[in-house]
Amino acid sequence: MDKIIAKKSWIQRKAGWLLLGLAILCLLIYSFVFADKRSKLNVDAEKITTSTVAKGNFDEFIIIQGYVQPLKTIQLDAIVGGYVTQKLVEGGNMVGKGDIILRLENQQLKLNFLQSETEASRLVNDLQNTRQRLKVERFNLQKTLSDLDFQTAQAKDAFDRNEMLIKDKVISQLEYNTSKREYERLKNQRSIEIESQKYQEDNAKLQIKQLEGTLERTQKNVDLWRQTLENLVVKAPVAGLLSSIDVEVGSNINQGQNIGQIDDMNGFKMRAEIDEHYISRIFAGLNAGFDFNGKTHPLEIVKVYPEVLNGRFAVDLVFTKGTPDGIRRGQSVPLRLELGKSSEATLLAVGGFFSDTGGNWVYVVDNTGGKAVKRNITLGRKNPQYYEVLDGLQEGDVVVTSSYSNFGDKEVLDLK
Repeated sequence: MDKIIAKKSWIQRKAGWLLLGLAILCLLIYSFVFADKRSKLNVDAEKITTSTVAKGNFDEFIIIQGYVQPLKTIQLDAIVGGYVTQKLVEGGNMVGKGDIILRLENQQLKLNFLQSETEASRLVNDLQNTRQRLKVERFNLQKTLSDLDFQTAQAKDAFDRNEMLIKDKVISQLEYNTSKREYERLKNQRSIEIESQKYQEDNAKLQIKQLEGTLERTQKNVDLWRQTLENLVVKAPVAGLLSSIDVEVGSNINQGQNIGQIDDMNGFKMRAEIDEHYISRIFAGLNAGFDFNGKTHPLEIVKVYPEVLNGRFAVDLVFTKGTPDGIRRGQSVPLRLELGKSSEATLLAVGGFFSDTGGNWVYVVDNTGGKAVKRNITLGRKNPQYYEVLDGLQEGDVVVTSSYSNFGDKEVLDLK
């Protein structure tokens, strides 16, 4: 008996295809509405560097390069000019205080010295002659006064005798008047002679005083020229290392010209150059340190040089607990210069990402470890190891800290 087969409707025949189409439509709608449309880039996870954000002490410091220098360096400048006739010590040798380093020749200085000596000798002779003349004039005055006193006494005797005779009218009035005038003339002449001699003596004393003053000044000039000649022999002002001498035999040097330097080897300091970015934060008293021979040696800034050259300025640092054994002049060591006190902070390791983002954003790895998503952040202070995180990251976040130069503007990195 034949079985009656029910005929399927059109809907029943197309149901499978309808369900498939509906599924595809839902998938498209989901992809359009809910799917991740952010720009992505596939990245080899082994070619990037990641760092975990952590809490810790932030030490604000910078690393600078320090150079060992003598605690004191004495510059050798030519006190007088001349040409070099002898060079007795070469650079790099030790010298004692007073050791002769150079001999110079200057004929003009020698001529000036001889002229000054000649002038001093002439003044000495003039002074001696003036003093001798004063003595002679005093002797002449004594002789003249002695003669006048004798003549005056004789005239007085004649006048006294005539004064008695005129009363008895033994002599004439003319003879009496003549003896009287002669006596008075001699008395006046004595007074005039004394006054004249006094003037001459005062004048001679004034000349002597002037000559003595001129002679004293001339003798000082002679001493000065003598000292100047002595400076033609260049001597070491202190004991130490003649670290440089920039002249040779036969060369001509000018007055005030630097010809070398002597390093005092009794102590050392550090000289370091710092980027001008930090100039407002650097001052005397800041602490620094460095590791040498297995020990940490503290330093302190004692001088800041304000001149900026090629974007850098210099500082001098001294050892606060003694000079390390074995350290040598010219040695270079990295110094850790403290800019502030240690404080608690959220820390992100320093990396190449900063040069690409300016510290405004980073890629943060998600919990699966398969993606790194772009996130805006705010960074604060920086030291050679860490950035201080002010906003955007939390402790435990994993951040891509290597360079972003190959990532473009992608928002998501798919880590493979």
